[in-house]
Amino acid sequence: MAFRKKYAPILEARPDVLILQECEHQEKLAIALADTDYRQIIWYGENPHKGIAAITYNNWTIESLDMHDPEYQYILPLKLSNGVDKYNLFVIWAMPHKTERRKDYVGQIYGAIHYYEDLLDEPSILIGDFNSNAIFDKKRKRNNHQAVVKFLEEKQISSIYHLKGGYAHGEEPDPTLYLLKKLHKPYHMDYCFASAGLISEKNTIAIGQPDEWLHLSDHMPLIIDNLG
Repeated sequence: MAFRKKYAPILEARPDVLILQECEHQEKLAIALADTDYRQIIWYGENPHKGIAAITYNNWTIESLDMHDPEYQYILPLKLSNGVDKYNLFVIWAMPHKTERRKDYVGQIYGAIHYYEDLLDEPSILIGDFNSNAIFDKKRKRNNHQAVVKFLEEKQISSIYHLKGGYAHGEEPDPTLYLLKKLHKPYHMDYCFASAGLISEKNTIAIGQPDEWLHLSDHMPLIIDNLG
């Protein structure tokens, strides 16, 4: 929310690709970032104040894929390239479904990864606010978090945080969300999944700390280096 007022700290990380959820419309983003060296912005949403966006820097470019299915509204498939390598990039913000409860939140992701199954056979990155964790699977027997993880693993796609740290889903020691900015309400809800060929020993992932970021958002940033 109101990214134009608080983008400076995240740009200190000098991103090649910046993924945002609940952000304002592309025109406002462009105005806010006019004095920075961004290259491209792709934004999608119904509410001009709360959508999803991918912003590129340096030699990275993005393009929308025509196959985007509005049924999986805030799971946006893009093509990411640096002129040499190309990846499928899925920008994710899992939301409630308007009419079908089984498609709420992680149910949207479950449906989308099956719909985009062929794309996932190519080098792919899925990143964003999944609004999901295995700890909630007892309340959701089908199309749940572990079902998503299992399907992606069959495609040789893993959560970088879990792979690097050796953590099981549902047992994460590092929160990515402090609900309503309350330190006593920590959850791990944000992820970066990537194809096996994109993950190496040089690849790292860090999660922002609340003493640095909580005044800006209840979600902590995921900072991924040397992916690809």
